[in-house]
Amino acid sequence: MAAKIIDGKAFAADVRGKVTEHVARLKEEHGITPGLAVVLVGEDPASQVYVRSKGKQTVEVGMNSFEHKLDIDTSEADLLALIDQLNADPTVHGILVQLPLPGHLNSDLVINSIDPAKDVDGFHISNVGLLGTGQKSMVPCTPLGCLMMLREHHGSLSGLNAVVVGRSNIVGKPMANLLLKDSCTVTIAHSRTKDLPEVVRGADIVVGAVGRPEMIVGDWIKPGATVIDVGINRIDAPERGTNEDGSVKTRLVGDCHFASCAEVAGAITPVPGGVGPMTIACLLANTVTACCRANDLDEPQGLTA
Repeated sequence: MAAKIIDGKAFAADVRGKVTEHVARLKEEHGITPGLAVVLVGEDPASQVYVRSKGKQTVEVGMNSFEHKLDIDTSEADLLALIDQLNADPTVHGILVQLPLPGHLNSDLVINSIDPAKDVDGFHISNVGLLGTGQKSMVPCTPLGCLMMLREHHGSLSGLNAVVVGRSNIVGKPMANLLLKDSCTVTIAHSRTKDLPEVVRGADIVVGAVGRPEMIVGDWIKPGATVIDVGINRIDAPERGTNEDGSVKTRLVGDCHFASCAEVAGAITPVPGGVGPMTIACLLANTVTACCRANDLDEPQGLTA
């Protein structure tokens, strides 16, 4: 039996639809327009693409988009001054500093200078602590997207065995905390875990977030388990031929070997088109949530953890 494919593009479109409705309601009933400020330092091509996409989708759902593009040699003092200004601006409900930052800037210092209530990435140490202790916080976008897809597929997650492969601060640790909050039994595994295949075989839910291409294979998956693949890895694809400059063409793969895992799993997210599209959709959802909290209004149903 082939696994059900969890379509992240369709799910993200649904989330954006809910955000659009909520934004329209905030404007109509309260005269408030949620605003997202994105700060980009330098000319990193991948970051530029992300920022463009974030700005476009922010406007499409009816929110205000504020983009601040700074030179690569911007000083820490100038960047912190801009963040102070955004913290104090009542029209800005969410602040996102695009990572990675140039080497001369201290990322931890910069992230922790954002007002935790406006930290729509969920990376501020206060939000990390609140999530870890089961309190209301801003939740990192990628794990939030994974949680939404799991809830949609399973209904209740209570009592399920979940294995998160990967222990990063951006995905692995917050994902484990979210699953715990939904009453899963959670194991955080990683590349050094003893007998990793055996650990993964015990899981009803497998979240691959280890950053190694196709590391998790079908033989590791319990029949009928749900596989959420967070990995985005570019690997050589000689079967696709070569580029004009003679280099080998590439393709995107996840941390899970899709074909073999899909034969065993009950449901699986593809790469691309699975978790990826959910990240920006959840960023928009977080901005609406932050706006509602700032104005003491009910939070949007189905868009929070």
